[in-house]
Order: sequence, then structure tokens, then C-alpha cells
Amino acid sequence: MKPIPVLLADDHTIVREGFRKMLELEGDFTIVGEAQDGRQAVTLARKLRPVIVLMDIAMPLLNGLEATRQILKEVPATKVLILSAHSDSAYVQNAIASGASGFLLKQTSSHDVCRALREIANGKTFFSPAIAKHLEHQKTLDRSGNLKTRAGQLTSREMEVLQLIAEGKANKETASELGIGLKTVEKHREHLMEKLNIHDTAGLTRYAISAGIIESSVQLTIE
Repeated sequence: MKPIPVLLADDHTIVREGFRKMLELEGDFTIVGEAQDGRQAVTLARKLRPVIVLMDIAMPLLNGLEATRQILKEVPATKVLILSAHSDSAYVQNAIASGASGFLLKQTSSHDVCRALREIANGKTFFSPAIAKHLEHQKTLDRSGNLKTRAGQLTSREMEVLQLIAEGKANKETASELGIGLKTVEKHREHLMEKLNIHDTAGLTRYAISAGIIESSVQLTIE
């Protein structure tokens, strides 16, 4: 049987190295590439077309949730397994909304990580036991949730702008980073505030943290 091609996406080198060694020891996985931010993950997925991307959520420039959405749009045959240190409902719901096939906590055992990758490669979904139990309790409710619904209203470009704003980037820096005009950034910012009904940078930053787009440690001056 051919090994399952996996792309690793995490901004911590030591984490990627750990997963690489763990998966290579299993014998039925092959690591085809490593990405240190969401934007690189999208580029590599487009180029390498892995069966699965093992994706961290909180990464610079482009978070794992938006990277997932872009990858699945451009390379629909690829599956994404989300990894996070957080089990908050907003993180899980936004991962599902992005199209991820599974969600694992970083405290998960190596056995479950490998099991999840195999299940997803076979077209199934996989969630950490605690998250699966929570989803089971919620299955009769509207899974969209307020945070997911609001985030779902945003375009990919608006999500990118939101992350850069939350990371403390000024409009000029955001324009340079994304290769678009300053007026275009200002227009995206206006649309963000209208769609989310949030009308200041601090509010946008708090929203980005609560939705799992950035970690709270990224931006410390929102008050």
C-alpha cells in the first residue's frame, strides 16, 4: 500500500519535527512538505496536492482556519485535520465551517493522531474524544452558532485583513503584505466592521481571538 502523503503546517519547528518523526516511524505516511504559516500551507498544498494537511490554527500571516478554506477551494481532493491547544466551541465550530475533516487537541496521543489521519484518508471524519462528545450533545442544535455564522459572512480577503489588523498591522502594512492598494484595505476594513457589527480595532481584535483566528498573546494592546 502506498504511504499517505501528509503536509505539516505549524509555525513551531520543533512541533513539525516531532510530527515528522512520529509519522515516519509508522511506515504508512510520507511527509511531502512543511509550512510555517498559513499562506505557505496554501502554496504548498496547491503544488504538492497531499492527501491530508495536518494544520495548526494559530499561525502568522494567515491562520489555519482561513488556510483550510482556501486549500479546500483550490485543491478539493485534499483533506485537512486541524490541530489546536484550545477546545473552545468557537474554535471547533469555525474549523467545521472551514471544511476541516477533523479536529484534534494538541494533548492528543500519538496513537489518536495516526488513527485520525488514517480515518480521514479513507473519507471519514475524526474528532478528539472530548470534542466528539461535545458535538454529540450539540447535534440537535443549530451547529452554525453566532461566531461561525458571522465569520462565514466574510470573504477570504476580509479574513486575511481581519487577521492582520488583529496582529497590530496598520492599513499601510496590510496593503503591502497582501499586495493590494491602501484604499482597498480601507474598504475591506469598512466591510468587516459592517458585517461583524464591530466598529473599532480593539473589538475586531477581541473577535479574532474569540474565534480562534489569532492567539491572545499575539496582540497585547487592545484595551
